[in-house]
Amino acid sequence: MEENNEERPSMPLIGDDAPKFTAKTTMGEINFPADYKGKWVILFSHPADFTPVCTTEFMTFAKMQKGFKAMNTELIGLSIDSIYAHIAWLRTIKEKIEFKGMKDVEVKFPVIEDLRMDVAKKYGMIQPNASNTQAVRAVFIMDNKAKVRAILYYPLSNGRNMDEIKRLVTAMQKSDAENIATPANWQPGDDVIIPPPGSCGTAKERVEEKEDGKYCLDWFMCLKKDKK
Repeated sequence: MEENNEERPSMPLIGDDAPKFTAKTTMGEINFPADYKGKWVILFSHPADFTPVCTTEFMTFAKMQKGFKAMNTELIGLSIDSIYAHIAWLRTIKEKIEFKGMKDVEVKFPVIEDLRMDVAKKYGMIQPNASNTQAVRAVFIMDNKAKVRAILYYPLSNGRNMDEIKRLVTAMQKSDAENIATPANWQPGDDVIIPPPGSCGTAKERVEEKEDGKYCLDWFMCLKKDKK
């Protein structure tokens, strides 16, 4: 069996420090994470400018940007295209494209020029079996300490669910603030999970302990009503 010496893409893992980079963007040069100190960041890649799936994604993210900012969360886009291609594409989106009732959409978050693939390679966005010249649809969510908290990967052919990305950021921020977990399909306002106990004694105490809004399905699974 022949040994495959082809270099495989590497990527940061959940819990790692987000790789640092300096890059030219449509909003000027950015130095990550220094320029985003104290903020959550969604760094996402797309295969190419002037492509239909990417256009729908950028329009959707642009319409959601104000909501993300209210969550102390910033957006950064990336593709292996030039600043000039980015600007021309974003201008076309604003002037010509209407999709699902969205029109005259102005993209105000930075889009990285990554012609040398410096950032894309640091984040494992180039996957050779998909393409050597285009980034797959990667999403890295970094918290306010510049730690990687979530990673989502989509193929070139299929657009992302932006509402799910926002839901995930909301859930992680809530978990951090309240020391809780969220169940499957959780939405803001739904019941949340109290972290499992660390010992049998603690488990018994937790089941027997009375707390407003708390209920247990078994010793290991207790939930509580969301008071907010």
